[in-house]
Amino acid sequence: MNADQKMAKAGRVLITGTSGFLGGALGRHLRGLGWEVTGLSRSAARSGSVDHQILHDLSRPLPPDLPRHDVVIHAAALASPWAPPAAYQANILDATAHLLRYVQDKETSQFIFISTTAVFYILGDQFDLTEDSPFPTLPANLYAAAKREAERLVLTQRSDALILRPRAIYGPGDTVLFPRILRAAAKGMLPRIVRPDGGTAVADMVYIGNLVHAIERSITLRISGTINITDASPQETDRLLGSVLSRLGYPPPRLRIPVAAAMRAARVAEQISARLLGWREPPITRFGVSAVAHSKTFDVTRMLSLLGPPPFTPEQGFDAFIDWQKAGAVP
Repeated sequence: MNADQKMAKAGRVLITGTSGFLGGALGRHLRGLGWEVTGLSRSAARSGSVDHQILHDLSRPLPPDLPRHDVVIHAAALASPWAPPAAYQANILDATAHLLRYVQDKETSQFIFISTTAVFYILGDQFDLTEDSPFPTLPANLYAAAKREAERLVLTQRSDALILRPRAIYGPGDTVLFPRILRAAAKGMLPRIVRPDGGTAVADMVYIGNLVHAIERSITLRISGTINITDASPQETDRLLGSVLSRLGYPPPRLRIPVAAAMRAARVAEQISARLLGWREPPITRFGVSAVAHSKTFDVTRMLSLLGPPPFTPEQGFDAFIDWQKAGAVP
């Protein structure tokens, strides 16, 4: 047993959001390394992800009798590009504030906050973003705005915290990123968004296995600060989507829509949702259009220097995702 594994054997970790994609995968991974995992979520944790389950809504203060944990990882969030403002307030900002109070009261040794690279986004191409790249004046959407404010809250109250910003998490267990695309493809409603330059967007992503490995390394090395997390291997978006659809037997997009037209349609859909439909998620959003039409790449020198290279290639990650989909996609 190496030194890293010996350290892991002694730890008790609290993970929020173990009913979700990241929290569930992280819980299973850390349990496999010997950690005693307590999961905190509103609904049942994913299979095999926890030793102890606490059903709790983080928009309310944590139970006062919740025991101390060596490490707290805040992976729960409303990971949706569209929701009422009050939902982001409750599920991101209030939840983070309540968890920080618990961490302070229990004198937790390590606090890791899972943020998002969306804090940087504009509705356009962006290349080689670093952890220190400036935020845009206006956030790309309410989700990005809430995460930006939550980051500020974390650093204000816990200067030794670690903030990880993963970019577009994919892999077995995904319920957010590719399911939206596959549902649209199954209905024949997935268009190809055409850029003005006729080219394809290039985008960084992160495989779930690489992200949980990065979190594991962060705990072991007791790293603080802020780190962007990707596969360190940008992909051509059109080629990638075409490959995933083909391998899963979905038809390729036939309708071609210019970016500008898609953005106009998305703006109208968002306005109808906000004004008439109670913020029900529309079939198209500007954030969603930008996700496939615009390039987003990151300089991950800090990640590579502190945590080492990702253990899995994108090819391995997408093979695992495809196999999971073909097996029935059970979380």
